[in-house]
Amino acid sequence: MRSFILGIIVTVVVALVAGIVIAQFGLMPTNADATPPAFETRIAANALDASMERHAPRVTNPVPATDQTLMEGMQIYSMNCAVCHGTLDYKPSLLEHSMYPPPPQIILEPLDDPEWHLYYAIRTGVRYTGMPAWNKALGDQDIWKVTAFLSRLEKLPPAVQEKWKKVYGTSPESHQGEEHEHHGGHEHHD
Repeated sequence: MRSFILGIIVTVVVALVAGIVIAQFGLMPTNADATPPAFETRIAANALDASMERHAPRVTNPVPATDQTLMEGMQIYSMNCAVCHGTLDYKPSLLEHSMYPPPPQIILEPLDDPEWHLYYAIRTGVRYTGMPAWNKALGDQDIWKVTAFLSRLEKLPPAVQEKWKKVYGTSPESHQGEEHEHHGGHEHHD
């Protein structure tokens, strides 16, 4: 039993030393436009979810999800988020393949995270991803509005869908149920 435990300890130490050597000698690619290996993507997604589970408070959106609030959230998204996460005319972001990890294309593949999770990610940002902490640029009410909009992308009220269609030339209802090419974003399933 003692040699088994010693074997585990040696294996862990060797793995840590190998990781440090790989990092310190520049053997790991750091270019943002490269496709990462599947294990790296899986580790990063799991680390993000675990961090959110540990740090994000389970708060309820204090902003009512009225048509007006959702329209304001749509406008905030369009002005601040679409450049990375996809435009409301269903075009993927121009930056989609320029960042690592690639930003989720939220309009093409809506997230299924709870509101508290979305709010926390928007408010505090996500380290090493290019996702900024929006609490430095947007007020709390605006962050909650865009959170409400994003959490209801697949079930927006008719008035909000009509506004979307009027402003962007297409509507979410015309794209529901379509199969979209996977765009490499992070998905979370509770």
